[in-house]
Amino acid sequence: MLKELKSVLAALDAHKPDSLLGLRETQWLDAKAAPYQLADPKAVEELAKDVAAFANGGGGVIVIGIATRLEHDEEVLNHIVGVEPAAVNVDQIRKRIRERITPAPRGVRVGWSGTDGARVLFVHVPAQAVETLFVVAAPVGKAGSPRTDTVAVPMRDGDSTHWLPRTEIQRLLSVGVRASGMPTVQALTELMRQALSEAGPDGGLRIGEGLPDREREMRAAYEQLADAGLGQPAGKAWTQGAAALQDLHHEVDGEPGWVLCLAAGRPPVAVAVPVWQAIVEAGRHAPGGQDSLAAIGFPRPSANTDTPWVVAADARSVDLDGGSWGAGRLTCSGRGVWRWQPLPRFSLDRGRSAEIGTAGQTPALRLRALVNLPWADPSALEISKPRRTLLEQQLPYSAGAGAVTMLSRRRGADLPAVRWERGPFSNSARSVSYTCTIAGPDGAPALKVAVMLALPTAMEPTVVACADVLIESPQAWAAALGPGRDMRLGFDEV
Repeated sequence: MLKELKSVLAALDAHKPDSLLGLRETQWLDAKAAPYQLADPKAVEELAKDVAAFANGGGGVIVIGIATRLEHDEEVLNHIVGVEPAAVNVDQIRKRIRERITPAPRGVRVGWSGTDGARVLFVHVPAQAVETLFVVAAPVGKAGSPRTDTVAVPMRDGDSTHWLPRTEIQRLLSVGVRASGMPTVQALTELMRQALSEAGPDGGLRIGEGLPDREREMRAAYEQLADAGLGQPAGKAWTQGAAALQDLHHEVDGEPGWVLCLAAGRPPVAVAVPVWQAIVEAGRHAPGGQDSLAAIGFPRPSANTDTPWVVAADARSVDLDGGSWGAGRLTCSGRGVWRWQPLPRFSLDRGRSAEIGTAGQTPALRLRALVNLPWADPSALEISKPRRTLLEQQLPYSAGAGAVTMLSRRRGADLPAVRWERGPFSNSARSVSYTCTIAGPDGAPALKVAVMLALPTAMEPTVVACADVLIESPQAWAAALGPGRDMRLGFDEV
């Protein structure tokens, strides 16, 4: 199940929902042609039931916008109907899940997949702690007005969802009673008194509840951030690495909630749920199944400060650090698409890849831009002939060619980098190498620009790409520029 579910999530993250067509609804996969109409109380109850069932059943994904057909008594994903983003309020879906399911499942992801006209919505419910049972209020009486003194347990059974029978609930309660003993009236009274004295003002969860060692620290951070509009806890606090986290409601009903985050070595921060969801979503692309936050890191203020701060729902960027990806910035485009980019930094450290393609070369100066890209499934990578042809057509107009041409034009010469040749390193289905040489008046190489790309090997498990600018000889470079020209490069040019 886990491998198949990962494949479906990978297809959705790659915006290829059509690759799901032909799959059958299973214990971990459910498809719906139309979105939940949250204005209808019955639809809200259905949403809570479906999500809680997956939480109780080891996780799964609900794909909305794909119609099914009946085949041998099984529902088969048949064709994409599509969902119009304007017709769906993703924040309300998340809010209803938190409100209607006890406890609120952790890590639920609501996202989009596909392109215009063939876009689907999906709700991914990750596997939860095995000792936790997720319940909803029993749908009795008027739809949308469930009694708070009732409980029902939805379970996933094959490709359908059903309610756990009353006899099974009674059996589970009996097991608990046998394990801990039937509580006396006096014991229940004392537990209630203690709970009420420790609970928040509305009798609900406490700030920091679930992390007794950090409860005082989290309460202090909450009080410092109170002006941000933080409401009461939406679930118990939990840890992610060295960070303490807790979901909070907004004090204004209908507004996106918050995540209170206390990461080591930085001030507390309250992150609006839509931004937090974007952070987690971006980190899910880490290869090898690495945890999202372990890869992308946690929010950090853009300036050195010890003051608690806020990332509001309308924020367009947030700096992140502390993950395996290193320092980066998550930025939201005008179309609402979040993208992570590394923050460049200067360092004297260099990796093994820095020496690729340098054997036998002794230029007077080498400038190299190098990137190593970890890849989850390198066996599927190939440098195809059409892609190579496209690269050859684009190289004379590339940023690398433009940069080299600009070096000469700033010095009164016009030495365009237009003639590119294959080599001097290997060219195959696993690597490419191209060089443009600018010669002096006597034909001696003065300046070179080279690009190389190599797919993963047994020795180097990452995709390696680099671009070099080489001054082969000061004399040839001076001759190519003409007399009286300054050959030195400014720091901005480097």
